[in-house]
Amino acid sequence: MPPSIPHVAILMGTYNGEAYLSEQLDSIEGQQHAHWTLHVSDDSPLPGTRRLLEAYQRRWGEQRLKIYPGKQQGFAANFMSLVRNSAIQGDYYAFADQDDRWHPEKLTRAVERLAAYPPSQPQLYTARAQLVDEQGTPTGYSTLQARAPGFNNALVQNIASGNTMVFNQAARECLQRSPHGEDTGLHDWWCYLLISGCGGRVVYDSSPCIDYRQHASNLIGMQRGIKSLLTRIKHLWQGGHRMQIDRNLTALADHRDWLEPQHQASFDHYRCSRHGNPWQRLQGLIKARVYRQTWQGNLAMRVAALLNKG
Repeated sequence: MPPSIPHVAILMGTYNGEAYLSEQLDSIEGQQHAHWTLHVSDDSPLPGTRRLLEAYQRRWGEQRLKIYPGKQQGFAANFMSLVRNSAIQGDYYAFADQDDRWHPEKLTRAVERLAAYPPSQPQLYTARAQLVDEQGTPTGYSTLQARAPGFNNALVQNIASGNTMVFNQAARECLQRSPHGEDTGLHDWWCYLLISGCGGRVVYDSSPCIDYRQHASNLIGMQRGIKSLLTRIKHLWQGGHRMQIDRNLTALADHRDWLEPQHQASFDHYRCSRHGNPWQRLQGLIKARVYRQTWQGNLAMRVAALLNKG
């Protein structure tokens, strides 16, 4: 490819994924933006996924598909090992899950949106997804985000789904400089939080760019409806959401001096809102100017602060 065409390094983590992996690999092969290399970190204890990857590697060539042994420490460590692998180079980097299908224009749209901004600024692209069932039949769409992405949203909510993410070299360097990401448990939330906090630009695309497969083996799904609402309420009441945010904040505290001044203030106020009496917690939340995407979510966040559950 001519050097003027940006190269995209696709970062995929696999774990016993042969059931749907061929569909995903075929969708990557069919991208309109053809200047890409696929890098796969395989955590699979069984040989089926590796054999399938090697079959595609023989077809595409070793310069097109590179396979690495996984860290065997969970999906976040699997993806972050690729981010930290200095042998992997590109102009942009795209996370890919093993069981989705990419729309043909996914990389084209992401690169065009990010190329509109200075490459020296960390940039992160994320998009809406079309939800499909195990057979690949469309069942709906992920939530359309009403408010702009940013650090004050990232402190309390992750709207940047890893399987839609594309980021530039400056963002990758930011992630590489930090020892965190694996320890937070959710690498995509960490990417959203750190890149937005360090003065990066987060671009949200309201048009779906992938088919996000929902099935029983999903490590993290995107359920909708009353059942999903009840699950989130249970998770909130049992303290799961609070523990995840505490993990994020503990990691981010090591990089407070990386944050933009206004983000430092928001970070400090939000940390204070995790302690004290109910009124102090609510006041800290307001001073931090954090927000979720819906009024229902913001109401629930304030109630959770009063009850010390958020």
